[in-house]
This record gives sequence, structure tokens and C-alpha cells, in this order.
Amino acid sequence: MSSKIGGVDGSSPSTAIGAGRAVQRPQDAATGGPQNSQGSGGGSSVQITGAARQLASLEQAVRDLPAVNDARVAQISNAIERGAYTVDAKHIANQLIEMDKALKDLPNSSRREADPEPDAD
Repeated sequence: MSSKIGGVDGSSPSTAIGAGRAVQRPQDAATGGPQNSQGSGGGSSVQITGAARQLASLEQAVRDLPAVNDARVAQISNAIERGAYTVDAKHIANQLIEMDKALKDLPNSSRREADPEPDAD
């Protein structure tokens, strides 16, 4: 038994809905060209804020950075091999506490609600 849903039967290879069809844009009845949401005047324009430009610039800078700092990895590997690598547990604990405080201070932080600090008794 063959079932047919929406004109697609099980025997044909699956394709994305709308694949191979051109996207139809609304047409202006007077000119036959694409509609302009700004009326009959000029072309459309997009303005990007300074913050958006800065964010785009920062995103690109992060993308350009290597995923791994090879020099730092080599430095730590050499120190471990020589037995000279030491861990400062107090420093790590302090950094974790500072990071936790910074996360709690973020605006609209869901962490603030999910992880309330215990009452001091």
C-alpha cells in the first residue's frame, strides 16, 4: 500500500520543500517591479549602529585567533616534563570566585535565580 501525503509519495527521493523553485517576491502593480516598503521614493537602506559594527569587528577578531595557543601549550608541556609545573590552588579558587561573581552581576542573568546564595546564619 502506498501512502501519499501532500503530493509526495514514499518512492521518490526526499528533497527539501521548495527546492528548485525560485522565491517569489511581491510585485508592485504599477511598475511590475519589486515592491518597495518605503513607498515610491528611493532605494532601501540599512544603517548599522556603532555597537553593531564594534560587535562585528570583535567577532571577526575572535574568528581570526587560533583555537589553541600553541606557544602556551608548549611552555606548559615543557614545564610538566621538567617537573617544574606547579599548581597554585589558592589562585585558581580566587579566579573561580571572581568568575562566579562576574556571572552573577550580568544583567538578566538566569544564573542569579537558579543558584541563589545561601542565607548567612
